[in-house]
Amino acid sequence: MTSPVPPASDLTSGLPRGGPGTPLDLRSLGRPRSVRTRDLRERLIVGSLAIAATFSVAVTFGIVLVLATETLGFFRFDEVSVAEFFTGSEWNPLLGAEKHFGIWPLVAGTLLVTVIAASFALPLGLVSAIYLSEYASPRVRSALKPALEILAGIPTVVYGFFALMVITPLLQRLNPALEGIADGAFVFGNYNALSAGLAMGIMILPIVCSLSEDALRAVPRGLRDGAFALGGTRFDVSVKVVVPAALSGIVAAFLLAISRAIGETMIVALAAGGVAQITANPSAEVQTMTAYMVQIFLGDAPAGGVEYKSSYAVAATLFVITLLLTMLGQYILRRFREEYD
Repeated sequence: MTSPVPPASDLTSGLPRGGPGTPLDLRSLGRPRSVRTRDLRERLIVGSLAIAATFSVAVTFGIVLVLATETLGFFRFDEVSVAEFFTGSEWNPLLGAEKHFGIWPLVAGTLLVTVIAASFALPLGLVSAIYLSEYASPRVRSALKPALEILAGIPTVVYGFFALMVITPLLQRLNPALEGIADGAFVFGNYNALSAGLAMGIMILPIVCSLSEDALRAVPRGLRDGAFALGGTRFDVSVKVVVPAALSGIVAAFLLAISRAIGETMIVALAAGGVAQITANPSAEVQTMTAYMVQIFLGDAPAGGVEYKSSYAVAATLFVITLLLTMLGQYILRRFREEYD
């Protein structure tokens, strides 16, 4: 049976009263919000979000505009040739009567240091991510992952001095054994690509490990359980099931770390040296694109001169390289993304 509905007088008996014996009008307890005020508030929120998004896009276009304008100004100098810039193998804008602006020595130095850093950080970061995702207990994970990510908060200038004062002396201890190889071509000096590359690898290690571990943990638990049910070991499940399922996220982490390494400045400026040359020798002194820009802006090159303008052409080249890596990462994410219900 349904209970009888109490009279209206009982429903208002517990409400505050406007006066002796007079129930308070229910409409006075709350007033409906004005539709105009609500619409104005929503428009302000949408407008604020649009301004924030437009600002980031405008900053990007501003950077592209500045680089494009200054780079065109660089190519207007008589001693600069577009063909030499893109095909030349000599970069010598500061010394000698005849200046050369072939970009490839700077690109080669950048790629050499980046390859060394990637060779160190990518395998180690992936193995660390697999351990944290598949093997480590929650207590160990909660202790190791924050400790590893502390490396991402260390200033890059500290890594530069670490490479110069710690890694390089350790490498120089190998010189007695290397002096008899190729007439001493692999003897380490005070500045070398290997020292800078190892320090850069330590710097990008948290990026690889953290993003790869997030991609591995995003793989559904059902895939792991199914592999275990078929008799797979933990190693088999990790390597043959989880890693392939998270491949797009892992590759994106690799590309992001490589882009970060290509754009690094202080480590290479302090530890790699200042000789622009095309070489694959890790013990040689090299100069990267970012290190050259630091040299120009901190040196005695006159503002508005061809040396000064050349730094913008180098920066534009670096911008194009990182943009291509970003686009490649987005393509890989779309092409190989695994979606699960």
